This record gives sequence, C-alpha cells and structure tokens, in this order.
Amino acid sequence: MRSAAGEATRPDIRRRVPPVAWSEAGADAGYRRARLVTLTALGIMFVSSAAMPAIGLGIEERLAWRILGAAGIAVFTAGLGWALWSEFQPGRSHRTRRRASIAFVTASVASVPLVGPLGAESGAWASWAWLGAAVVGAVPLLAHRMPAAVVAVVLSVAVSAGVAWANGGGVVEYVVITAGVGTSLAVINGLQIGLWRLVVQARDGRDALARLAAAEERLRFARDVHDLLGHDLSVIALKAELAKRLAPVDPERTGEQAAEIQRLAASALVQVRQAVHGYRAVDLRDQLSAVEHVLRSAGVRCVVRLPGSDLPGEASHLVPVLREATTNMLRHSRAQHCTIDVDATPGEVRMVVTNDGVGERAPDRYSHGLRGLSDRLAEVGGTVSTEARPGTFTLTATVPVPA
Repeated sequence: MRSAAGEATRPDIRRRVPPVAWSEAGADAGYRRARLVTLTALGIMFVSSAAMPAIGLGIEERLAWRILGAAGIAVFTAGLGWALWSEFQPGRSHRTRRRASIAFVTASVASVPLVGPLGAESGAWASWAWLGAAVVGAVPLLAHRMPAAVVAVVLSVAVSAGVAWANGGGVVEYVVITAGVGTSLAVINGLQIGLWRLVVQARDGRDALARLAAAEERLRFARDVHDLLGHDLSVIALKAELAKRLAPVDPERTGEQAAEIQRLAASALVQVRQAVHGYRAVDLRDQLSAVEHVLRSAGVRCVVRLPGSDLPGEASHLVPVLREATTNMLRHSRAQHCTIDVDATPGEVRMVVTNDGVGERAPDRYSHGLRGLSDRLAEVGGTVSTEARPGTFTLTATVPVPA
C-alpha cells in the first residue's frame, strides 16, 4: 500500500520546461539577415569577377579568342557561383561543399589557357589578372587552413605573372592586380565569412542546447514517473504473486487480494494522470522569466512587474497569450522597449503587455493569432483585447478566478 512517507516525498512535477523554442523566431530572423548580408557582399565579388575580365571581350579583335574567352569566363563564374551557393546553402553536406570547391579549382585552372590571351595583345587588357584576383579573394571561402590559403595565393600570383610573360604584357601590372585587388577582396570576404561562420556555430549551439534540454526533461519526467509508480507497482506485483499462491487453497483471501490489486492499479492510474497534467502545466512566473530573457537577448528592453503574492492556478491560462505576444514582437515589430504587468485580484488575473514597436498596420498584423487565443480564453471566461496608439501597442488579457 502507499505509505505516508511516499506521499510526502512526491516529486514536484510543475517544473519549468526550458523555453528554448520561444527564442527561435528572433534567432532564425538574425540567421537569415546574416546570410543575406554575407551573400550580398560576396555577390559583389561574383559580379566583378565576371565583369572585369569581360571588358577584354570588347577589346579583343580575334574572334576565336573572344569565343574561348567567353567560355572561360562562363566556366569560371559557374564554378565560383557553385562554391558560394554550396557554402551558404543550409543543409548542404561536407561532400557537396568539397565537390563544389574542386569544381571551382578546376574551373580556375581551365580559365588560364582560355582567358589568358583575351585582350592581352599589345598589353591592351589584363583579363586573367582580374580572374586571378577573384581566385585570391575566394581563398577565405575555400581554404579552411592557413597553409592551403598561402599556397593558393602564391600560385595565383605566379600564374598571373606567367600569363603576363607569355602574352608579352606587363608582369608588374598583372601581379599588382592579382595580388593587390585580390588581397583586398580576401580581407573583406574573410571578415564576412568569419562572421557568417560564427552565426552558424551559434545556431548549431542553440539547436544542441534545445536537444539537450529536451533530453534532460524526458529524463526528469521518467524519474518522476518512477518515483510515483515504483512503490505501487512493486506492491501490485507482490500481491499478484500472493493471490496466485492462495487461489488453490483460499478463494476468499484470493478475492481480497484481487480487490486490493484493483484499488492500487486505479490509484496508480490517477497518479499518472495527475503527473501528466502537472507536467503540461506551465507556471506563468517561470514563463515570464523566460520571455524576459528572450526579449533582452533580442535587444528589447523588458520590464516585468508581478504581484508580491502567489498567483492562482488560473494564471496558467495566460501563458499562450504571453507566448503569442512575444512571438509577434520578435517577428512583426521593431520594438525596443516592452513592459509586462501582471495583477491578481480576488476575482481575476490581468496581464497587460505594452511595446513601442507598433507600425501603421499593427492592428491587422496582430489580430489573427490573438483571435484564436481570445476564443480559447472565452472557454474559461477570459478575455483578450488590443489597443494601438501612436507609438505603442497594448495587449490586455484577463482570466477569472473562482471564489
């Protein structure tokens, strides 16, 4: 049977689930912005790598070299484009990125005999020198190790000098373009790519933290269920064994033991249901603390004001409203300041969320998701209302507290 000590040591099942998921909206938006900025900066190099050598197409008078030069520029830009796309496309495997890097290196080598003579007659235009600068500029993208980067730069400058010598052009001019312009591109691209990789690492770390939090929560719930049911199930097993032994010799006692087993099983079922109900319930104070941390991490100054006394259990009905309001702020507004006031009276719990990120069409943006929450709160007698004023947006939610 269940002991008094077991009742007293029943584990607390109303602990807060780590709110990692609620920061994903702002984190994913930052990830997309960082990716867009990086791709834009690298796209400038992508365009210049094709535009500057293409000037030689207009200068070159030999038709055959125009065709070969155009083919070489197309192959080079295709290889560079694939390398850029593979590096910044989410979900690409390491093998795919490696293949794209190899393709870019192959395209660079193939461009030497095709683009090298383009516009180089009488030193008119150093077409391949600009492609060499693009190769040097792409080093931070493709070379993850310093020795490989140094080798790539040295080879590019040497090939540029060799092309100039073979075409009778100015070696110094070719080297200056390849080394000087290429180094400038490499520095700029290196900074962009370095920041991008930090963003990727931060995102991977956040995902790992979410998985770890979920695993820890599953283990905690498993321990709680074990503590709740371990004793009763052990007693049920012992009484079932006793009933089996008594069945041939004492049917009356066997029936008593079967009834006791039934009572213990029903009690264990009630405990499981209570545990699951408490596990799903989220405390409003804990969720407010999590939301405050998320908003501050997203750059929103947040002030939370709570009553000094304990909040009634009905306050948990306000948690979905708080989550929706937070998500709206992160996704749809440019809020910089937010206040969350919670007040509990003998008849109701009231939560007021105010932020300064309202725009001209704020009522349309906020109405859809909150309309569904309003319907949900109406089932327990609660209400949700919004008010948009110049510069502020206010959400008010109330839940009644039975006497």
